[in-house]
Amino acid sequence: MLTNETLTTIKNRRSIRNFKNEQIKDEELQAVLNAGIYAPSANDQAGHFTVIQNRELLAWLNCEAKEIAKQYEPLKELANNEDFNIFYEAPTVILVSGKEGAIAIESDCAAATQNMLLAAESIGLGSCWIGFVLVAFNSSKAKEYLKELGIPEGYKPYASLALGYKNTESVKASPRKPNVINYIK
Repeated sequence: MLTNETLTTIKNRRSIRNFKNEQIKDEELQAVLNAGIYAPSANDQAGHFTVIQNRELLAWLNCEAKEIAKQYEPLKELANNEDFNIFYEAPTVILVSGKEGAIAIESDCAAATQNMLLAAESIGLGSCWIGFVLVAFNSSKAKEYLKELGIPEGYKPYASLALGYKNTESVKASPRKPNVINYIK
C-alpha cells in the first residue's frame, strides 16, 4: 500500500481530550491557521477564524454553551456535569465561521477544520473537533455571543477546534469498517 508523510499523519490523527496547561507557540498557531486558510472553498473564501486564548473567555463560553445545552436531550447529561469542560481545558480554541448565505459554506468550514486538525497533528499538537459550542450560536443569545467574540457581521460559527500540547499518549486507531467502498469502473 502506498504511504507518505501526509497519509501517515491522516492515519495517526486522533481527537485529544487531555491538554497540558502550557499555551502553544505563536508560530505553531500560525501554521495551523494557514492550513485552514488554504483549505478548498467554493471559490469565494468566505471563512473567518476566531482564535481564543483567553482562559476567562473560554470559561465563560463553556458555561454559556452548557447552560443552553441543558435543554437538549442528547447533551443534557454532559451539560449538567460541573466537571465537564466542552473544550477539555485546551489553552487555544479556534472558532471556524462562514459567511451566511455563501455557497457550500458548511463544507468550506469543515474542510478548513480538517486541514487544521491535520496540521496540528503534523507538528505535534493535540486537537479535537468541538461541536458542542455550536448550540450557543444557534440560540436566542447568538448575536450577543458573536459580538462578544468579535465575529464579523453576517458570519456564523460552523465548527470549532480545541488545540494544545498533548497531555496523553495518542491511541491507536480502531479497525476500520470493511465494505465501505463501491467501485464502478
